[in-house]
Amino acid sequence: MSGEVELTGPDLTHGVPLSDIPDGGMLRGHAHGQPVLLARRGDTVFAVSNTCTHYGASLSDGLLVGDTVRCPWHHACFDLRTGVALKAPALRPLTKWIVERHGDTVRVTDESRAIEVAVHRDVDPSTFSQSIVIVGAGAAADAAADMLRREGHAGLLTMIGEGQSPPVDRPNLSKDYLAGNAPEDWIPLRGSEFYQDQKIELQLGRRVVKIDRSERRVLLEDGTAVAYDKLLLATGASPVRLPDNVTGGHIQYLRTLADARRIIAATESATRAVVIGASFIGLEVAASLRARKLEVHVVAPEEHPLERVMGREISGFIRRKHESNGVVFHLGRTVVRCDAGGVTLDNDDTIAADLVVAGVGVRPNVGLAEEASLEIDRGVVVNELLATRDPAIFAAGDIARYPDPRTGSRIRVEHWVVAQRQGQTAALNMLGARKRFDDIPFFWSAHYDATINYVGHAERWDDVRVEGSIDDMDCMVTYRAAGKTLAAASMGRDRDSLEAELRMEQDAGTVGGT
Repeated sequence: MSGEVELTGPDLTHGVPLSDIPDGGMLRGHAHGQPVLLARRGDTVFAVSNTCTHYGASLSDGLLVGDTVRCPWHHACFDLRTGVALKAPALRPLTKWIVERHGDTVRVTDESRAIEVAVHRDVDPSTFSQSIVIVGAGAAADAAADMLRREGHAGLLTMIGEGQSPPVDRPNLSKDYLAGNAPEDWIPLRGSEFYQDQKIELQLGRRVVKIDRSERRVLLEDGTAVAYDKLLLATGASPVRLPDNVTGGHIQYLRTLADARRIIAATESATRAVVIGASFIGLEVAASLRARKLEVHVVAPEEHPLERVMGREISGFIRRKHESNGVVFHLGRTVVRCDAGGVTLDNDDTIAADLVVAGVGVRPNVGLAEEASLEIDRGVVVNELLATRDPAIFAAGDIARYPDPRTGSRIRVEHWVVAQRQGQTAALNMLGARKRFDDIPFFWSAHYDATINYVGHAERWDDVRVEGSIDDMDCMVTYRAAGKTLAAASMGRDRDSLEAELRMEQDAGTVGGT
């Protein structure tokens, strides 16, 4: 997703003194026309591509943790020994380079292909021939399918999705793609050849209507059945929809690639838009529509956008950022009617609009699990292995309510990176690894030139600490309860965000690359 990368630092094929690479540190350079990262642990020097395979961030600006490196932008994690992508959002490996040492000089010679399978080696080989079905075709489903094949699973692997699109880069739908800054060929997570090459049966446009637990099969709407030994529910969430008597059908929602295409098509003739809801999706849509030069109004019942998640300090900044870019807010208001001419608010004010988009939250798609008598509590209840009360059925992504490793309480997190990482962990556990899901949640949100990174999970707090300047987009904001840091939001401090994540892992006793 990035263009040509500028080559900086020394030409590593000529060699550099070992003393130029601090122990526990990194050095950015290049070899054979490619950016290369050197990382040192004692007398061992690793060499991998310096470009994250997610969005192209420079890994030398990231953080070393053991024999891994973490991306500064979106916290992907790579194995320095092999180049393998250990943690999403990057699912493709780094190029691994061969390092030679002559005395006190280190030199990069040639590239070596990354190891792509059997990374964890603690799975049960007897599971490799089992039939696995994944219901859903989103982030969790895609990451699970990829991990299953990487770890050596050779049995039948079926992914069933209701939509017509293969797994996509969903965060981009409300950001650069909707804004017109990213071409559509960036949006699919993988090319169609991936599923063919990996022998993943991708069934799109098909709906599972029932789970037959006794026979271990799923029943589809057309009457066919698919048998499983292990089943992963990754059904995601659906947008909360306003009542038809309010909208009259004159409203758009954004969840899928097809939704984004419809909104983009509508912008070609629209000049004025109303966004209902000041959620992250709602405000990112507002920013993207402003990028397309539409007049944009945002209507929301709360007085301070995103205050419940980010607190008053960042909430005020986000509002000022949008207003300075031309967005008009109608806060403390709800929509009582929507028609072809625009919307009417609960105070009888009307806003003319030829495009209306709602972003008022989502609901987890738990119907299948509920009908199958799995435990439901505002999501599908799973244990630390992401298994349901039926040991053959796992759940991951927006539907999964799992135990928080730092508090022990059950939480459900609607973050794309969390969904991917849960898919990876569920895949390992379906193969018998018994790996606890203990990742610290992470997401990012973009508003014009401001990108906010958020790590941790805080539903409530009693103390907010601000370091730096929020208005200058150079800050770290921490959310604490009873003296313990629960979450941190940052702008312009990527490494600080990584270090905050690491401290939370240390606090929970869960530090590790995999």
